[in-house]
Amino acid sequence: REPSLVPRSICAMGHKWMWNEALGGLPPEDFFVAVDPLLAGIREKLNGRYAASNKIAGELSPEWAARLGLRAGIPIPVAGIDAHWDAIGAGCRVGDVVNVIGTSTCIMAIGERISLVPGVCGVVEGSIHPSMTGVEAGLSATGDIFDAIARRAGSTVAALSEGLENYQAGQTGLLRLTWDNGDRTVLVNPELGGITLGWKLTHTAQDELSAAIEGTAFHTRIILERMAEHGVPIQRVINGGGIPQRNEVLNRVYASVLNKPVLVPESEVTSLGSAIFAFLAAGTFKSVEEAQDALCPKYRVVEPDDAATRVYDELYELFRRMYFSFGVPAAKPVKAGDVLAALRRIAGEVQMTAGAA
Repeated sequence: REPSLVPRSICAMGHKWMWNEALGGLPPEDFFVAVDPLLAGIREKLNGRYAASNKIAGELSPEWAARLGLRAGIPIPVAGIDAHWDAIGAGCRVGDVVNVIGTSTCIMAIGERISLVPGVCGVVEGSIHPSMTGVEAGLSATGDIFDAIARRAGSTVAALSEGLENYQAGQTGLLRLTWDNGDRTVLVNPELGGITLGWKLTHTAQDELSAAIEGTAFHTRIILERMAEHGVPIQRVINGGGIPQRNEVLNRVYASVLNKPVLVPESEVTSLGSAIFAFLAAGTFKSVEEAQDALCPKYRVVEPDDAATRVYDELYELFRRMYFSFGVPAAKPVKAGDVLAALRRIAGEVQMTAGAA
């Protein structure tokens, strides 16, 4: 088939090229040129037919059918972004936010009507769920940060994680801004770098890993609050991706930082979303929801710990203040002289409470 006739994915065009049907499609040519002169003429090249993942892009050709040992003519749905289909495979419905946590984190939600949300990676009608408006945000690095900490220590994440289940909220006295690969959301600044406040001579790589897990949870809370402020419905949190399947400490920290139960699929959901859209294309199911009911795994639920949440609420206020102070070039001067003392005080109180118990 002529490539120009194949429909482009609304997911990719909306979140990567800022296409928005209600705003007239793609941004104007002068916008692309202002981003980089090399993009001159790209708008014309991107023109074409756009479609959501419930539409048929074409059929399996005889040539590829022979190569794959399949029947020619099998309907092929329009493509989608990998993490978006992971969200569908995780059972995402209206009111859910799905954190696909791996080397980085993709944070997604859907709703019937959602206005633009400043600082996220797109609000696109027909993305994630073809009949909804999809919102995408995320962290530029998550698992990559954990791996870097282990690598610098000459260890592995698995080895450093042994015993983390015994750590109490805030006990390290460290506050980790997880910008090691820049900030994807909500500051959208790739030039930022990671910051750790509160170091002492006795801190270990395991302490830093604990603080990094907490830092990614605090950053996720910043994003969810931004989304909620602009009308994104958030009642449930689902932790998808590879890391939540094998790191219960992370799930526990996220539940307490977000002060919401965290739902973790009981089995892997990667590629399940693509299977759901393949079943829709084949006519096996009539809707995304019907397919999810039949195929998506059940969840185990990780509840927030009230004592940990109280500590994390105090730490989050420090994190939020530092996040917008260090991360925004034009930020007004803010009080920061109390931060290190507060971190040490909180750690001391946590350790005393644990000792008394």
